[in-house]
Amino acid sequence: QVQLVESGGGLVQDGGSLRLSCAASGRTFGRYHMAWFRQAPGKERDLVAAITWNADTLSYVDSVKGRFTISIDNAKNTVALQMNSLKAEDTAVYYCAANSAWHLILRGNRGGSWGQGTQVTVSS
Repeated sequence: QVQLVESGGGLVQDGGSLRLSCAASGRTFGRYHMAWFRQAPGKERDLVAAITWNADTLSYVDSVKGRFTISIDNAKNTVALQMNSLKAEDTAVYYCAANSAWHLILRGNRGGSWGQGTQVTVSS
């Protein structure tokens, strides 16, 4: 398992930007696929963006394509989510996720590791 700690959440106005960062520690970070999920009040936790450990494959939910960018830095053991043109519907708790299996991280991060979450609030 890998330990994950998110940072960078906060309050931003509609149309603004935020950058989330996730610091990982533990064994063999460089072989973990990474992702960001989010959970709004009363809703399920959903995948937002995912990236393979070597960054050769990226995946985004349709609602954030063109606005969010996921990136990974294996030298620094970090994964980031740059969020631009934020909307009120992006308001949620955002969770960093890690999994050694790509197909499992795309399926709700089954059996993977989670961070504690960071709140993102977009005011309209």
